[in-house]
This record gives sequence, C-alpha cells and structure tokens, in this order.
Amino acid sequence: MARPEVRPIVKLRSTAGTGYTYVTRKNRRNDPDRMVLRKFDPVVRRHVDFREER
Repeated sequence: MARPEVRPIVKLRSTAGTGYTYVTRKNRRNDPDRMVLRKFDPVVRRHVDFREER
C-alpha cells in the first residue's frame, strides 16, 4: 500500500507569463500552502516570482 507523500513533487510556473517552469519538492508539513519562490526566468532574463501549480 502506498503511503501519502510528505515531500510531493511540485511544478513552479513563472508569473511573467512565459510558460517557463521549475520542478522541485516541498515539505507538506512545513509549507502546507502554495509555494512562491523568486527565481530566474531565462525567457525574460530577470528574476520573477514562481508560483506552485497543481
């Protein structure tokens, strides 16, 4: 039987609207809400917010 994942794989999509994504893992106990990280988007060549999508 599969147990529920504590560290699921999540996709982070750029808020700049370029469609660029990062793939990472998150700890559901520490971050139960959707994650927002400021990372580099090579399409627009600047740092933007990346939001978790499900």
